[in-house]
Amino acid sequence: MAVGRKNGRKLRASKVKTSWKNMVIYFFLFLFVTFVFMSFSQSKTTPEDKTVPLSQIIQDVKNGRVTEINVSGTKITVMEKGGDTIQSFKEPNVNLYQLFDDAGVSLNKTKVIIKDDTTLNNWIGILGSVLPVLLMVAFFYFIFRQARGAQESIFSFGRSGAKVFSKDKPGITFADVAGVDEAKQELTEIVDFLKNPGKYKAMGARTPKGVLMVGPSGTGKTLLARATAGEAGVQFFSMAGSEFMEMLVGIGASRVRDLFATAKKAQPAIIFIDEVDAIGRQRGSGLMGGHDEREQTLNQILVEMDGFAPTEQLVVIAATNRPDVLDPALVRPGRFDRRVILDMPDVNGRKEILSIHARNKPFDKAVNWDRIARRTVGFSGADLENMLNEAAILAARLAHKAIDMSDLEEAATKVKLGPEKKRLQSEEDRKMTAYHEAGHALVSWHMPHMDPIHRISIVSRGMSLGHTMMEPIEHVHETKTYLLEQIAVMLGGRAAENLIFKDVTTGASDDIAKATEVARTMVVEYGMSDLGPINLNAERANRRNPFETITVSPDMASRIDVHVKKLTDDGYKKAQVILSKLRKKLDKLAEELLKKETIESEEFERLMGPKKAFAYAKRQVS
Repeated sequence: MAVGRKNGRKLRASKVKTSWKNMVIYFFLFLFVTFVFMSFSQSKTTPEDKTVPLSQIIQDVKNGRVTEINVSGTKITVMEKGGDTIQSFKEPNVNLYQLFDDAGVSLNKTKVIIKDDTTLNNWIGILGSVLPVLLMVAFFYFIFRQARGAQESIFSFGRSGAKVFSKDKPGITFADVAGVDEAKQELTEIVDFLKNPGKYKAMGARTPKGVLMVGPSGTGKTLLARATAGEAGVQFFSMAGSEFMEMLVGIGASRVRDLFATAKKAQPAIIFIDEVDAIGRQRGSGLMGGHDEREQTLNQILVEMDGFAPTEQLVVIAATNRPDVLDPALVRPGRFDRRVILDMPDVNGRKEILSIHARNKPFDKAVNWDRIARRTVGFSGADLENMLNEAAILAARLAHKAIDMSDLEEAATKVKLGPEKKRLQSEEDRKMTAYHEAGHALVSWHMPHMDPIHRISIVSRGMSLGHTMMEPIEHVHETKTYLLEQIAVMLGGRAAENLIFKDVTTGASDDIAKATEVARTMVVEYGMSDLGPINLNAERANRRNPFETITVSPDMASRIDVHVKKLTDDGYKKAQVILSKLRKKLDKLAEELLKKETIESEEFERLMGPKKAFAYAKRQVS
């Protein structure tokens, strides 16, 4: 709590300091504007006033053509009997009556008004001489202040600048994290170490120094690290790997020292380094000048983690989605003792995540959470949170009283494919898109191992003019049979175009790219070709070991291309055969798409019939 009070005092002092600084600036600005306005008002003349010599005014008074004379400082304004106004000027400190007496002209019959602005002129004179000096002094004062602040910031480069979350504040706990039960179980022991170090010391065990969290983006690595600190009730120091890096050499290492020294004073504590691969990459593989700075930073982290005493209650948690590029010295036992893997949540995990993010949001009672969880295969925790937020925004825009299934379905599709786009399309383009998507759907429906159809649409989203979505059945392994059927489904759109229009379009370019990628992966990584069980992915091998260059011979590269082409050609021919047999169903489905634009799974089964039951059973076993 002392940290919080200290930070609060600094924040208030900073606000007061900024407020006084602004007040001084505004004060000098007000004086300057006032001075300019008064000077302008003194020198301003109306367009209709004429300036004449003083002798002419004396002659006009002598001839009786003047009714009134106004004197303001050195300025003389004269009102003539015809209504005209003229003006002239006299020398300073010269009496108007004395001027006319010396000229032998009497002012008895003329109204004379003299304004005494001596005080105002004196102030204007003072401001005119003092204000420029004050403004110059203020200008240099703020310049020196800025320079001093920049100098202080140079000396503060070595401070870590880590975000600190106080243990006394209500924070995130394991109850706020779902879908990563195995990871939470691993970290429960870390929490117990920090809470009850005594029982582990009695058995001669030491606190694990580091925990490396590995997982795709959006799976909750940062959230789980904060939940660990909240569950243990300890200080939490958070810093991204890129924040250690600066152009000045040695700054990263200095920030590492400061971070660990601060955390040791606040122990028990947790240090969290996000995106640790920014500073933890394998040493000796860089060619740029900044590589030396990154190596020094990494070396300092290694030294600090080696310097932990057995009695210290300090744990370092690092997160990355690139564990393959980390330096071996960083991930060895004794530094990062444990590796916690976070995967994409399964159906039960997604349901738990949805229940957490659904708090404080009104939902219709008819919402089927099981269906939503099955519908969102491949969604991370961040995707699910974004989906519920998009659904809430959509429901508010449509003035719904609660979020219903249609809002959730639209939000899920938007997160995955993007928002709807109302593109102007000709009837021919719409017909081509309809047959293209119908080709995907029918080939998938006919294949015994493919997942059931969830939705078919010719509504444009993102870069695509239409989409065919399936409802994936979760499984661990991908069989060769399934991958071959997947290639055929991807090329089903091109096969339908060729069958109906005797021509092909550019709309299948993305399908062809994905089908080629699956086929090449089957050949070079999975060993699912006549080349045998051999890994031929030289690019991946070179990434893993930058000191050794692995290449594929020209003969083998040619054979890879032949086998990839054979897989895609077989898939395309298979799609052509299926669509030729189901030509009537293809026409029927395309006509429905042109009428309704979107067909859901229930209507698709009504039009085409249910998918064979044995395919589901076989797919689930695989």
